[in-house]
Amino acid sequence: MVDELAERIGEAQAIFAVDYKGISVPQAAELRTRLRESDASFKVVKNRLAKLAAAKAGTEDIDHLLQGPIALTLIKGDPVVVAKTITTFARENDILEYRGGVMDGAPLDSDTFQAIARLPGLDVLHGQLVGLAASPLTGLVAGLGNLISGLGRQLAQMAEQGLVTGEAPEPTAPVEEPTPDEPPVEEPTPEEPAPEPEAEAAEPEAATETSETTETTDDTQED
Repeated sequence: MVDELAERIGEAQAIFAVDYKGISVPQAAELRTRLRESDASFKVVKNRLAKLAAAKAGTEDIDHLLQGPIALTLIKGDPVVVAKTITTFARENDILEYRGGVMDGAPLDSDTFQAIARLPGLDVLHGQLVGLAASPLTGLVAGLGNLISGLGRQLAQMAEQGLVTGEAPEPTAPVEEPTPDEPPVEEPTPEEPAPEPEAEAAEPEAATETSETTETTDDTQED
């Protein structure tokens, strides 16, 4: 019995020492069934034998816990799930009291045990991580699907309205660019008449002088 218990203690990732005072045989059987689902075992042995097995396995950190009605929960699976199972069973039946334990070679007090019992199990954490990793990719695929389906609906509506015929559009005539306006042609202004020569302008004066000479001659003749 000591050899078998020492082997189980050596293989365990965590050990929970529980005060089982007041537990009935049916309740113990139910608890063993729940713990077996989490790859853990519930062992009730004499404290003297448990100390021998712990010493043989090299796990003497639990010697101070082996006092009174103590049962050892030897865990090979997920310690968080086992802590949840023990906490839930103790709350439902108002029995069992956690006394202490070790996990990964380190002591585990009551407060740390209760904190572990509130954590999600490895399976739950793994599912959450997978969901977080897949959610961006799922959103991208959904977004692309919605975009493609929306584009298809728009093209179908355009085809129903005759906006999409599949034929190339007729070429349109190039638009002629306006040429710059030519400057207006200036019409020639009429030239002013040239002034008459000075000789022509002096003719009336010569005629006047002749007339005055003639009159003077006539006056002389009369005298």
